[in-house]
Amino acid sequence: MAKRFFDLMFSLFGLILLSPLFLIITLIISTQSKGYAFYMQKRVGKGGKEFNMIKFRTMFAGSDKKGLLTVGEQDSRITKSGRWLRKHKLDELPQLINVLKGEMSFVGPRPEVRKYVDLYNPEQKMVLSVRPGLTDYASLKYINENEVLASHANPEKAYIEKIMPEKLALNLQYLHKKGMLTDLKIIFKTLVKIAG
Repeated sequence: MAKRFFDLMFSLFGLILLSPLFLIITLIISTQSKGYAFYMQKRVGKGGKEFNMIKFRTMFAGSDKKGLLTVGEQDSRITKSGRWLRKHKLDELPQLINVLKGEMSFVGPRPEVRKYVDLYNPEQKMVLSVRPGLTDYASLKYINENEVLASHANPEKAYIEKIMPEKLALNLQYLHKKGMLTDLKIIFKTLVKIAG
């Protein structure tokens, strides 16, 4: 209950405080490439229920049809403004709307697409017992995930066989330690990483 109250209050406060920045980013995206400023993608949330995760669009319209993973500077689908937004994690800000709606939390396992969730084993599926989050232990470890994937000849294979299992192991660790103090520590570490 305390976690939901925290999510509700701070997501609402964040959306109000950041509304001028949302407007500026929307204008930049709209002037640099055709399409909507926001991008929605089906992700799997608590209990295996799908929801539309909202982000600022960082790719040219229709780019997701060419693959779900992005690979750093090598990915020509990313727009000029998109590279800047991703570098500073500003593309994730619209997910405050998902938090406000109760589909996500500030801290929790990052939501995955159905294609990869279908590969989870029974133990890994335990991460679906809580609301997905904006950040988690895995986000801290793989804050430069796109660059890591870019170093592999087959990024998707590397993601499925190496990165995804490691992220899920960290998510399972979070389930055993979850609590407001843990969440606040993760939020603080995330802000430090982004600022750095």
